[in-house]
This record gives sequence, structure tokens and C-alpha cells, in this order.
Amino acid sequence: MKVLVIGNGGREHAIAWKLKQSPHISEIHSSPVNVGIASFGTCTSIAVEDTRGLLDYAIKNSIDLTVVGPEVPLSLGLVDAFRAAGKKIFGPTKAAARIESSKAFAKEVMTKYGVPTARYKKFSSEAGIEEYIRSFPTPPVIKADGLAAGKGVTIPETMDQAIHEARAMLKEGKFGPAGASIVIEECMTGPEASIFAITDGNNFKTFASAQDHKRAFDNDQGPNTGGMGAYAPAKIITPALQQEIDEKILRPVIQGMAAEGCPYTGILYAGLMLTPQGPKVIEFNCRFGDPETEVVLPLFNGDLCEAMLASINSTVDKISLPMFQGTAVTVVLASGGYPDAYEKGKVITGLAEAEKAGAIIFHAGTKKQGPDIVTAGGRVLNVVATGPTLNAAITTAYAAAANISFQRKMMRSDIGKKGI
Repeated sequence: MKVLVIGNGGREHAIAWKLKQSPHISEIHSSPVNVGIASFGTCTSIAVEDTRGLLDYAIKNSIDLTVVGPEVPLSLGLVDAFRAAGKKIFGPTKAAARIESSKAFAKEVMTKYGVPTARYKKFSSEAGIEEYIRSFPTPPVIKADGLAAGKGVTIPETMDQAIHEARAMLKEGKFGPAGASIVIEECMTGPEASIFAITDGNNFKTFASAQDHKRAFDNDQGPNTGGMGAYAPAKIITPALQQEIDEKILRPVIQGMAAEGCPYTGILYAGLMLTPQGPKVIEFNCRFGDPETEVVLPLFNGDLCEAMLASINSTVDKISLPMFQGTAVTVVLASGGYPDAYEKGKVITGLAEAEKAGAIIFHAGTKKQGPDIVTAGGRVLNVVATGPTLNAAITTAYAAAANISFQRKMMRSDIGKKGI
């Protein structure tokens, strides 16, 4: 089979790396260009938003399976277009992808089908905002309804800040069309975890759980980022808790989406908070997480191609998702200044030495410049290690990361520590 992976981040490199291990796969294509995937596959430069261009490429190159990494093409209806053309594609339709592309839609589905989540209200104008915000005992979370590249959530420290943020989104267009409507919700407390289910719209199976590290600096300080590292499995997700998540969160939402006329296929990512009242949903995403994919897939001891085809062919009940015993850790190497302004074009050295030290390297924000590989994004590389224990994986990951150099390299020194 020929497979096309859409997206060019660390997540997509990890997906392509895992698919390459399947005996069913003869060729891997990807778009846009990822330096890591280019080492074993064919890369092209079609934008993820270019639905027609991607479909034409898949037809011209006789692609048998297309796998979508990021949320934007899913929200634009890429799956619908491929299905209409008779092409196999892994992921949810545009209607089903609203579980991520509209916070309000996700909340409505959760409320209707009894999925535990924070108390909330949707607003499309300023009317009643201040009164609702002040009805909470602590400042509520303010969320843009639409996709805002992961930046559309504010956790205010004061009621006045919450009111200001809500108005900035609605009145001042802080997030453009994504903030034309907002969701104001109770601020929950507790540790977070990520759960990834593969589903055919009826049945589902789960991969290893994970915990990511969103803050830029050690001890969860600094601004939120796309993720500075992750580890799997998450120690806090016990078998009993996983069963509760399956029955109270995943099953009701998958059945609910089918009842709403938009059956959900592909990966359903549940971002959870383990509150004193039990697990509650912070958000759903319609694709694999990043950087969690980079630790979940190295622990997956199965055929990812077969699992994805089961989702497409409605046979998820007939597969299993075996996991290796042990743990995985990814340390993100970022450009200095990230998540704010950062410089690009810094030469990267030591990649081969890092791999010799026992790491898997997934490229996130890199590009080829002549004979060199240089930085080209905020998150540059994922240094991944597996081991029999979390401590062993952490030690290997950091020893490998020490081999990699580029100007203003930035990384946290405490990834995985919360799991020890």
C-alpha cells in the first residue's frame, strides 16, 4: 500500500515512522515537507489547507490510504472530499470534527449525553457576560469557540481579567472569527491526562495514556506552549480509572455523535482533568496529540496501518492495541523565545550522536539548508526514549538531548518527573 501522511510536525513524523514498520506499506508520502520523513519517504509541498491539491496528489500517485495529522484540514472537510472521490482516508468528517473546531458544539454534545465536564455557557455578545463570570467562586476559563492554533484559551487570575479577556475576544476580535462566539466555563482543578481512542463510529479501543507538559519552563512555570514534553503511560490512569473513562466519557460521546447524525471515525483525543469528583473532559480533539503521539506510538506493539483500516472499515471490535511493557519519554527541544518570537535558521548538530545514545528523533520544526539541517519552528525536535522504567527512559532521553546543539536551544529539565 501507498500511504500519504498530511502534516509536517513531530506528530506526523511519529505516525509515518510507525506506519513504515507495517508490512502492508510499500511507500510513504507526506505533505508538507518534514525532514525526518524525507529520510525514508517522498515529500511534497502542498499546504494542509489545499483540499483539492491534496486530493489530486493522492489520485495521481495512486495513494491507497491517507492519514491526517492536524485539525485544520479535518475542520475544512478533507475527509469528506476524499470519501466523495472514493479514496480511503483516516479521520473524522467535517461535521464530526466540530468536536474540536467548536468548543460550544462539544459542550452541547457532552451535556446532552451526560459526559462529565465543567459548567459552562456560550456567548456571542457581551450581554450578561460580567454577571455570569461573577457567578463563579473563582475566575472562570475563557475559550474562543473556534480553532485558534491552540492559543484560544485563557485562564484568568482575577474576575476583572476574565471580563477583559471575554470582551477582547468578542468585541476586539482578539482571535478573529474563532472568537466570534466564546465559551465561559468553570475552572477545574486536578492533574491532567490525555487519552487516545481509535473508533469506527461505534466501537473503540484505547492506546496508552499520556501526560504532557504545557508550560514553557520547569516546575510548570511560564506561558502555555504546544507542549514541551510528555511521557506514557500516565501513572495516574489506573486500570479502574481507564474503565471509568471508557464507560462514562468515551462510549457516551461516540454513541452521542452517531445519534446526532455525525458518526465519529478516526482518533478521538480526550483531554481530561482528574478532579475530586472524578475524571472530567477539558476538551476533545479530533486527531492525535502533539507531543503525546511521540510517546504513545513507540509503546504501541501493533500494526498502525491495520488499526487505521479497521477504523475506516468498521471493524475496530476485531482488533487489539497491544502495548510494550515499559515507558516512553519525549523531551522537546525548542527555539529560544518560544512560544513568543524566536529566530529560525540555526544550524543543528549532534543528531546522529543522539540516536547512538539510544533516542528516536522526531523532527518538528526543521528544514534542510544546503548540507545542513536548521531550525524552522518554535518546537524543533522531539528526543524520545523508551525504557523499562520511567527513570530509565528519562535518563536516556536527556543524555541523548545533550548531544544536540543549536543556538538558543531551549528545553525543560523536568519532563516526566511528575510520573515518578
